Amino acid sequence: MNILFVCRYNRFRSRVAEAYFNQINKNRNIHAASAGLIRGHYPLDKNEVDAARIKGIDISGKPKGLSTDLLKKTDLIVIVADNVPAKIFCYEDYKDYKGKLLVWRIKDIYDGESKVLIEKRIDEIKRKVEKLVKKLENRR
Repeated sequence: MNILFVCRYNRFRSRVAEAYFNQINKNRNIHAASAGLIRGHYPLDKNEVDAARIKGIDISGKPKGLSTDLLKKTDLIVIVADNVPAKIFCYEDYKDYKGKLLVWRIKDIYDGESKVLIEKRIDEIKRKVEKLVKKLENRR
């Protein structure tokens, strides 16, 4: 099974979800990746990278954008954003897309946000990822 976490720019939310999922997932048959609706700029925000690192999550690396090839390999898309419309992943628009869609309406982080707010978003994403991992484990 291939899971794709998507946010607006693949600079924070989807990266946190991917990294944490891959960190806690024990099922070798499930793989997670992340991408942005629009590929974000690099380098990433230092405060966000540092906050994630303190929480034990590595979000380093360049942002990635969505591609048709990536969607074709995806069994489940998880939108980790309140600013990515779910309707863009409708089956009619992506005839080759075989996956299901899950939406987590997590608010974006903007330049200059407080460390407390950044950590709050990370904790919110971690809780949702933990629930998803548990749900997938129960499916076996």
